[in-house]
Amino acid sequence: MSDSPSTPASVEPAPPAPADAADATVPELGVGGSVWFQAGAQMLGGASRIALLAAIRETGSITGAAKAVGMSYKGAWDTIDAMNNLAGEPLVVRAAGGKGGGGTTLTPRALRLIDTYGAIEREHRRFLERAAQAVSALGGAPDGASGDLAVLGRFGLRTSARNQLYGTVTALVRGAVNDEVSIALPGGQTLAAIVTRESAESLGLAVGSDVVALVKASSVLLVAGGADGEAARLSTRNRLGGTVSALRRGEVNAEVRLELAGGVVIAAIVTDASVVALGLDVGVAATAAFKASSVLLGVAG
Repeated sequence: MSDSPSTPASVEPAPPAPADAADATVPELGVGGSVWFQAGAQMLGGASRIALLAAIRETGSITGAAKAVGMSYKGAWDTIDAMNNLAGEPLVVRAAGGKGGGGTTLTPRALRLIDTYGAIEREHRRFLERAAQAVSALGGAPDGASGDLAVLGRFGLRTSARNQLYGTVTALVRGAVNDEVSIALPGGQTLAAIVTRESAESLGLAVGSDVVALVKASSVLLVAGGADGEAARLSTRNRLGGTVSALRRGEVNAEVRLELAGGVVIAAIVTDASVVALGLDVGVAATAAFKASSVLLGVAG
C-alpha cells in the first residue's frame, strides 16, 4: 500500500482558472498507478526499493545510495534486510569496512530485478497512457469520473482490519521516533494516529494526503452516550460519537456497528455482558474509543 509513489499518466491536470474567467475549463482527468514485485503474498518492492538497489549499483555504498534516494542510513539497511528476507536470497552484499566503508555490491538476482522492473515499468506507462485516453473519452462530468477513480483505487485495498476509514491528513506533528497524524473523516470528526517517523516518510504523508485508517474491531471500546459525555474522561485520543446502527449478539461476544456523522460506520467487538451493562441497542447513542497507536495507515499506490 505504501511502498511506491504513483506513476503519473501522460494526461496531467490543467492549472486552475480564475473563478470568474469566462473561458474557465475543468481539469483533465489523469490515471495513475504503480508497479511492484511480490514474493508469494508479500510485497518485495516497488519504485522506492528498486531505486535504492539502482543507487547501490551506481554508488557502490549504502551511505551514498541512501543519500541519493533521500533515505536515512538505518532506513536503507532496514529496507535491504526486508528485501533480502522476502526474496529468499541475498540481493545486497556488503563487504567489511565499517559504517560507510567497504564495498557494497548487488547479486546477479538484484541486477536482474532492476532490469526487469524497468522493462515492466515502461510497459506500465504505455498502459497508463492508453487508460488515460480511454477515461478522457468517457466525457460527462470529469470531477465525478475522477472521484470514481479514487474510490475504485481504494476498493483494491486488502486487509484483515474490519474498520477501513477514508480521510485526509490535516496535521502532521514530527517526533524523534514517532509522528502524530491528524485525519479528517468525511463526517467532520477527527481521527488521530501514531506511526513511526520512518513509516510516515515511506508513506509520503503530508497535510492534504488521502489515507485509509485501519482499526481492528477488537481494538475499539464502546462508551454509552456521546463523545462529550463519559467518553471525554477516557485517555484514548480517538473518541468518535455516533448511533448504534446494528447489533449482533452471541453467547460471549457481540458485534456492534456504530454509524458516525457522514455515514461512516465503525464496528466493535465487545462482550455480550457489556452490551447489557451499557444498554446498547439500535438507535442508542454511543462513542467508539480507541488509542492512536491502534491505528494503521495506508495510502494508494
